[in-house]
Amino acid sequence: MSRNQSIDRILSNWTYDPGNVNVRIVRGDDGRDVIQMRVDMGLLQMETVGRPDGNRPNGHESYLDYLLSRTLRDEDFELSDAQCQEVDREFVQFYHRRVCWLTLRQYAQALADADHTLALMDFCLDHSPDDEWTMTHEQYRPFVLFHRIQAAALEQLEQNAAEAAVQTINTGLDQLRELFIEHDAEDMFDDNELVVRLIELCESLRDHYRVGRTLEEQLQDAVSREQYELAAKIRDELARRQT
Repeated sequence: MSRNQSIDRILSNWTYDPGNVNVRIVRGDDGRDVIQMRVDMGLLQMETVGRPDGNRPNGHESYLDYLLSRTLRDEDFELSDAQCQEVDREFVQFYHRRVCWLTLRQYAQALADADHTLALMDFCLDHSPDDEWTMTHEQYRPFVLFHRIQAAALEQLEQNAAEAAVQTINTGLDQLRELFIEHDAEDMFDDNELVVRLIELCESLRDHYRVGRTLEEQLQDAVSREQYELAAKIRDELARRQT
C-alpha cells in the first residue's frame, strides 16, 4: 500500500478527546470547505452543502429528494428493504453533520439539517413497509426536534432577538408536549431530560437578557382573562412584527 494514502499525520496532530465533539472545518484540495469530525479510530469528512457524503442519489441532492420524486409517479409507493437501508444511511449522515454544525455554532445549517431529518421521518411514516422499522427512527424524533428548537433559538439570539428566542423555545416545548401526548407519554414530559434542558435554556435567556413575558405569552394571558380588546391589540402587534 502506498504510504501517501495513510492519515497517520492527521491523526497524530489531532488527538481524540472522548469528552467532547471533536470537529473542525478545513479546506479541501479544490478549495472547498469540508467538515472533519475526529472519532475514536479515525475521522469522518463531510460536505458542507448537499448530502454529507457528497453523493447525488439517482441524480438528486439527497435520497429524500429522490424518494419524493418516486411518489409523484406512484401514490401507493412503499419503501423496499434496500431503500430502507439507504434511508438509514441518510439518517446517520445528517445526524453526524447536525451535531457538527451545533458544535461549530453554525445554527442555521444545523436547523436546515434537522428539518431534513424530520422530513425524512415524515416520509417514512407515510411509506414505511414495517411499523417496527419506522419506530427505530421515530424514537429519536424528540431528540431531533430538541436540536431543531435549540438551533433556531440560538440563531435568533445571535441576531439579538432574545424575546424571539424565548418564544421559539416555548413553541418548541408545546410541540414536544404534543408528541408525548400522541404517544400516550404525557406523564413523562416534565421529567424528560430534553424538556428540562430546554426549560433551563429558556430561563437562562430570560434572566441574562431580562426578557419578560413574550407577546405570545401576553396574548395567552389576555385571552384567559377574557381581555379581548387587549388581545386584539397584541395580535395586531404580532402581525406587525411578522410583516
